[in-house]
Amino acid sequence: MVAGVRQTLGSKAFETNVPDTDDYVVVAIKQAGAVITGKTATPEFGLPCYTETAVGPPARTPWDLSRSAGGSSGGAAAAVAAGLAPAAQGSDGGGSIRIPSSVCGLFGIKPSRGRISEGPLVPDLAGLGVNGPLTRTVADAALLLDVMAGNFPGDMYTQPPLPPGESFLGYASREPGGLRIGRTLQNAVEGAEVHPDCVAAYEEASALLASLGHEVEDVAMPFGPDVVPFFETLWYAYATLAPLTPEQEEVLLPLTRYLRGRGQATGAADLIFAQAYLQAVTRAALATLNAYDAILTPTLALPPRPVGWFDEVGPAENFERQKQFTPFTALYNVSGQPAVNVPLHWSADGLPIGVMLAGRMGDEATLISLSAQLEQARPWKDRHPPLW
Repeated sequence: MVAGVRQTLGSKAFETNVPDTDDYVVVAIKQAGAVITGKTATPEFGLPCYTETAVGPPARTPWDLSRSAGGSSGGAAAAVAAGLAPAAQGSDGGGSIRIPSSVCGLFGIKPSRGRISEGPLVPDLAGLGVNGPLTRTVADAALLLDVMAGNFPGDMYTQPPLPPGESFLGYASREPGGLRIGRTLQNAVEGAEVHPDCVAAYEEASALLASLGHEVEDVAMPFGPDVVPFFETLWYAYATLAPLTPEQEEVLLPLTRYLRGRGQATGAADLIFAQAYLQAVTRAALATLNAYDAILTPTLALPPRPVGWFDEVGPAENFERQKQFTPFTALYNVSGQPAVNVPLHWSADGLPIGVMLAGRMGDEATLISLSAQLEQARPWKDRHPPLW
C-alpha cells in the first residue's frame, strides 16, 4: 500500500481501491529518502507465478516480449530489467521475487522470515511471505534490504538486527571466505523435469563456485513430495484472505476462483495440521541444510514461459503447470531461510536462466558476500535487453 495511490491487487474487484495508509515497508523506504516513481503489475492477489490479469496488459520479460516476466512481482522485475527503475520492492510467498528475477535477468533477495515487516494488514500466520528487493546489482539489493529491514509492534516473526556498525551493503564488498556449498537438482514436486538450459546454468554455477575456492558437494534434498499437499493447503487459505462481496467474486479470474474455492472448502483442523506438518518437516530438514553455508539449485525448472501458457488450460492444470515450473522455490518459504536468484546464465536463445542460493536462517549476509563475489567474477549489470 502507498497512501493515495491506486492499488488494484491485480484484480478487477479492486480496480478503484485507493488505500489511505502506507505499508510499513513503504514507510521505511520513504523515510530513507527514496523517490517512489510508480506502481507495477502483479497477478490477481499475488497468487500465481505469472503476471497476466484483467486490469492491464501482461508483464513480459524485456528479453523476449513473447514471454512472461513471471510473478508475482512480475511488473517490478520487468520495470527494473527494462531500465525503467533502478530497483523495486517485491514480495515472495512461494518464489515471487526469485521467479521474476530469474526470467528477467536480475538479482533478487527473499530475506529470512521476520527480516522485514509484512504489516499493517498482511497477516504472517504461516510466515510464507516476505518483502524483498529486485535489482540489477548485488550492492543495490543489499542497500535496499538495509532500508527495508526492521520490525514493527505486532509482527509475529522477527529477526535481530545486524550488529552495530554492520550493514548488508557492507557485506557486498566483503570476501565470503571459503564456504561449504551443497548442491542438488532434487525437488519436491513429482514429475518436475529440469530443462537442459536450467541444468547448464546450475553446472556452470557449480564450476564457478569451485574455481573461486569453495567446497561444492552433492546433497540429498531433505524435503520430499509429502510436503507439497500441505503447502498447497496453506496456499489455498492465502487465496481466501481478500474480503470480497458476491459481486466482486464474480469478476475474479478462473484460477483465483479455483484457489479460493479450494481454500473455502478447507477446514480449520486441516489448515492447522498442514502448518504443524510443515514445521515438523522443516525442523528435521534444517539439521541437514545447516551443515552448509549455502545450497545451490536451479531457480526454475524451465526457461521463461510464453505469455498465455499457463492460462491456455483449465485452473487445475494451470496450477499443476505452475508447480512444474517452480519446483525449487517454495521450499524456502516453508523453511523461512533466505534465498537469492543470481543471474549468471543466458541460454543460446538469449533468455536469462537464474540459479538459486539459499542460506542459513538469518544469514542473508553470507549470501550477499557470495553473490557479490560471483558478480565480480562474471559481471552481469551491463548486460541489457535490446529495448533497454
